[in-house]
Amino acid sequence: MIHPSAHVDPAARLGKDVRVGAGAVVDAGCIVGDGCEIRAHAVVTGGTVLGQGNQVGYGAILGAEPQDHAYKADPENPSRLVIGDHNVIREYATLHRGTKPGSETRVGSHNFLMTGCHVGHNCRIGDRATIVNNVLLAGYVEVQDRAFMGGGAVVHQFVRIGELAIVRGGSAVGKDVPPYCMSPELNQVSGLNRVGLRRAGLPESARRNIFRAFSLLYRQGLNVTQALERIEADLEGAEIGKLLAFIRESKRGICKAYQRGGAKLETADTD
Repeated sequence: MIHPSAHVDPAARLGKDVRVGAGAVVDAGCIVGDGCEIRAHAVVTGGTVLGQGNQVGYGAILGAEPQDHAYKADPENPSRLVIGDHNVIREYATLHRGTKPGSETRVGSHNFLMTGCHVGHNCRIGDRATIVNNVLLAGYVEVQDRAFMGGGAVVHQFVRIGELAIVRGGSAVGKDVPPYCMSPELNQVSGLNRVGLRRAGLPESARRNIFRAFSLLYRQGLNVTQALERIEADLEGAEIGKLLAFIRESKRGICKAYQRGGAKLETADTD
């Protein structure tokens, strides 16, 4: 199931039932798991590892050198791109391998990466995230499970997008977006991803705790340290634990409350 015009290096490893389209390239050292489809003119290079059941779209490029002046190829300890299972990577997406020797860019499983998106070196993408057309993720960005990145969003290096967070298309993000929140403008959050929380199957009690935590963090006039102390003292549950850990581990700081035109934050006290 390899098209006659495709180039698959003899030193590449292909699993069972792999399809490689016209003009596609799979370079030496790459591993392609069972049931993957690599469509026409896609390139898999740089020792990229693909799990099972992935779809690689037309013209996509996986595992090329990072766009980083610090990068120096090290044949003895190469960097690479590692991708899990059952991802859809659409046409002309670009996913680069790590910068430092032995480092990795990692993509989990069941993600949807749409046309023209870019995943820079050393990024981390969890599971079931959606990254829409032309999203640009700089180096070392982390996108956690089930996050949603709207079309054309731009994310600064080392920024983290929390679990079940949503970033509006066309926005720029240079601060961490906490789990469950919505970011509509530069480094701001306007409320919670209520639809996403329900679709994820979180019970009402967990959603209400998240709403209360959001209120303490953004609506009570507390600074971040005070808000975290109140959240830890007053609320409990796995989701609250994730939120606290995310904020405390932030290196770039978290987004502030949405303020454009004097607009108030979305009401988050009730479901």
